[in-house]
Amino acid sequence: MKKKINIAICGLGNIGSYLYRYLIKHKKQLTEKNRSIPNILLIYAKNKKKKRNFTIPKKKWAKNFDEIIKNNKIDLIIELIGGAEGAAKNLVFKALKHKKHVVTANKALIAKYGDQLAKIAEKNKVNLEFEASVCGGVPVIRSLKEGLIANKINKIYGIFNGTSNYILTSMDKHNKNFKEVLEEAKKLGYAESNPRADLNGEDVSSKLKILSTLCFNSFLNNNIHVEGIKNIDRDDIVNANKLGYKIKLLGFSELIKNSIYQRVHPTLIKKSSYIASIDGVLNAVIVEGKPVGQSVIQGEGAGPAATTSALVSDISSILRGNIKFPFSISNNQRKNLIFKDINERNFSAYLRFEVLDKPGVLSNITRVFSTNKVSVKRLIQNPNKNKGSSSIIIVTHKAKDKSLNKILKSIDKKSYILKKSKLIRIDDD
Repeated sequence: MKKKINIAICGLGNIGSYLYRYLIKHKKQLTEKNRSIPNILLIYAKNKKKKRNFTIPKKKWAKNFDEIIKNNKIDLIIELIGGAEGAAKNLVFKALKHKKHVVTANKALIAKYGDQLAKIAEKNKVNLEFEASVCGGVPVIRSLKEGLIANKINKIYGIFNGTSNYILTSMDKHNKNFKEVLEEAKKLGYAESNPRADLNGEDVSSKLKILSTLCFNSFLNNNIHVEGIKNIDRDDIVNANKLGYKIKLLGFSELIKNSIYQRVHPTLIKKSSYIASIDGVLNAVIVEGKPVGQSVIQGEGAGPAATTSALVSDISSILRGNIKFPFSISNNQRKNLIFKDINERNFSAYLRFEVLDKPGVLSNITRVFSTNKVSVKRLIQNPNKNKGSSSIIIVTHKAKDKSLNKILKSIDKKSYILKKSKLIRIDDD
C-alpha cells in the first residue's frame, strides 16, 4: 500500500495555479516515480472568487492559515505567497513548528530567515525545501546539496535574474533604450508591474546569499555589495561592444584566503566568454571547485513552468521520505566564516565621464588617476562638437575598488562634469 502525503497549497497566483493543475494532471506519474501519493487536501488563496480557468472543489478551500497548520492530516505545506515578512513568514515559521514539511519559492524569506527556519526544521525533523527560490528551472540548489557534494567550492557566479538579462540583451540587440525595453518586458510578462527588486539587484542579492551558504557551509551573511542596472544606458552598451565586451548583471561569491566576498553588479565580460552568450530571460550558474573544475548549469530562470519544475523536484524529495538538513549539513556543523567588503579587492574597470569639451579637462582627469595610483590601460575620447561636450572612456589596469570609487567621487566634484560619472567593473578572468 502506497503512503499518501497530504498537501496544502498556500497562494494561488500564476505559479500556484500552474502547480495545482500540474499535480492533479500528473498525480499517477508522480506516485509511480516516488512510491507515494501526492494528495492536495487544502488550498488557500487571498481571493477565492477570482476568475480561474479551472475549478477547485469547495471542500478543498481553507478559510485561513490556522485551519491548514492545525489540521493533523496535512503533511506538507507549499508556500507561494512571497515576501520576507507578513503572511508568508508567519505561515512558514508556524508550519515547521507544527512539524509540517515546507516547500517554498520564496527567496526573500530564505535569504532573511533561512538560518532560523533551518534550525526549527532540523529540531522537528521535517524538510524545508527551497529549490524554486533560486533561478527557477535551473536545479542549482539540488546540484550543490547532492550532485556536487564531493567538491570543495571556491567560487560561484552567473546570471541569476531573467528580467535584467532580458533588458540588457534587448538594449544591445535591438538598439533600444532602457525605458522602452522595460515597458516591453512588462507587456511580455518578463517584468512585474513593480520590477524594483529585479532592477536594483535585490533579487540577485537574495539568491546569492542562499548560494553562498550552500557552497561554503556558512551562515547567511548580509555583507554584500549590490548595484543594479538602472544607470546603464545605450552609450555604455555601444562602448562595451567597441571594447570587445558585453554588459551583464552578475552575482559573484568567492572564497579567497578564508574570506568570502559577495557582490552583485553590472559587469563587462569578454564577448568570447560563455556567460556573454546567455541572452534573454535565461539564467546560468557557474560553479568552480575541486575536483570538478568548472560546472555550468543553465535554463529558464523564471515563469510558472520553470518554477513548477523546481517545486515538483522538492515535493518529490519529500514524497520519497528523505529527511534532509535544509542547508545540506546540520546547523551545528555550519561555520561563521568571515565575509569581507570588496573595497580592498582589485578590479579592472570601465569609467565614463561626460564633460565640457575644453582644454585641460583630459589632463585634469588623468592627473586624478595618477594621484590615486591607478594606471590607464585604454582611453577613448568621443567629442560632440555641436553640444560642446565630450565623452571620455577610460579602461583601467587592476586597482583597488576603493581607489576606483575615490577617483569617481573626486572627478564628479569638478565643474567640467556634465552628469554623474559611471563605473562598471570588468571581469577578465
